[in-house]
Amino acid sequence: MAKTNATTTSSSSSNQSDMGLLLVFFPQDNKFHSTNSKSPTSKTTYSNNNNNTNNLILSKAQFTLSICALLFFITLLLFTLSTFEPTISNITPKPITPLITKSRTRISLYPNTALTTYHALQRMGTLYRRGTRAMHDLTICHVADDIDEHDFRLFVRLIHRSGLTATSDVVFLFSSRSISDSFARVIQQENNAFSSLVSLHREFEESESNFNLSLFYTNDKFEMAETLWGKRIRRNFSNVEEREGELPGIEGGGLLLSIGSVLSFDATELDPENSLAGFLDRVPMSLRRWACYPMLLGRVRRNFKHVMLVDVKNMLVLKDPFGSVRNRSPESVFLFTNKNSDKTRSKTQKRVNSGVVIGGARGVRRLCNAVVVEIVRAAIQRSKKKNSVSDSVILSQLAGNEFMRKGSNNVNIIASSESITEASSLVGRNSGTATSLLNHAIIERGADNHEISYVIKKQICSYMDSSVYRDC
Repeated sequence: MAKTNATTTSSSSSNQSDMGLLLVFFPQDNKFHSTNSKSPTSKTTYSNNNNNTNNLILSKAQFTLSICALLFFITLLLFTLSTFEPTISNITPKPITPLITKSRTRISLYPNTALTTYHALQRMGTLYRRGTRAMHDLTICHVADDIDEHDFRLFVRLIHRSGLTATSDVVFLFSSRSISDSFARVIQQENNAFSSLVSLHREFEESESNFNLSLFYTNDKFEMAETLWGKRIRRNFSNVEEREGELPGIEGGGLLLSIGSVLSFDATELDPENSLAGFLDRVPMSLRRWACYPMLLGRVRRNFKHVMLVDVKNMLVLKDPFGSVRNRSPESVFLFTNKNSDKTRSKTQKRVNSGVVIGGARGVRRLCNAVVVEIVRAAIQRSKKKNSVSDSVILSQLAGNEFMRKGSNNVNIIASSESITEASSLVGRNSGTATSLLNHAIIERGADNHEISYVIKKQICSYMDSSVYRDC
């Protein structure tokens, strides 16, 4: 019995201990709520505390929402900026200002700041110099892989001095990116030299030289539309300062500087699949270029009226050759005979010189399409003698093909009986003068290329122009 009582007592003590724990946590809380329900002052205090807590939570929520909104706006802004077309490339051309400055003694075509290069067209190509206006003519110069720097520099320099860039944009077509990068420095140096040349002739109005500065000015403000190449910019030709810069010795003033763009494309951009590789073991640039022309001319078909295709390695441009085609129809194309062709051939059978093709933009584009087809056809027919296809032979065949003058082709091919003058005939004992050279718009370098290069360089360096060229 005593044991039972002891057990009961122990159980009671245990229960009391548990109840004590309950009294610590729950009864006091209940007492608090009971007190609050009975005391108005306590109720007011609790209400104020509750409001403060709600306000604090609301403030934190607003702050959090503000941070989220700010982060969202920043993210949206960065995403928007990242969608713009990138314009910086890995080479550095000099952007040209649209018009000349007020100063008569010094003209600054290029800023003395860090140079920037832009894509030429639709994220392709490299723009070395942005022209002052849209041009009607386009000159595409294909560059052979085996040309050396000296020959390439001479071609670029004469292009600038010839006055061709006053009416034409100039495109250099390279076989690969590595080749174009290797010649980019030469193009930029000659652009800078041309800028200095213009400055020099503006300062010395009565200078003796075979460089004609007046070719690069126009008073036709209606044709000063923005050039096609590069990033579009806004210009205000009503600005008085932009309309300044009249040419000395000519009344009326208001003449504007007219200079074309200088840019380049790689064959890997215009013909990424090398479409002729499936028909020929090796596709030289002289053939692959014909697969590049349709792509380029198709993209600019509404921007140019006349086009010239010229070989940098074998030809030199001394004057603007577009004068002979400006009054012709858009379908007209001039082809010149090859002076080195077999003398036993008749005039109608003489081989065409593929180094120069010039004519209306529509006719040149259609001719290029036809040449590509004929290259493939000739490669298939001569499968046993691959790499024997010649674009000169194909052009000669197309020149006498009546099909080219019918249907959708409709190309008016004018096969001139005259051949392009070879340089060797101009640097003989009684030749080589400035007058004899400037009588020809285009000449062929010929076998003795070093002699003609020497004669031309000597003529250029004989005048004050020598100060703008490093190699004079």
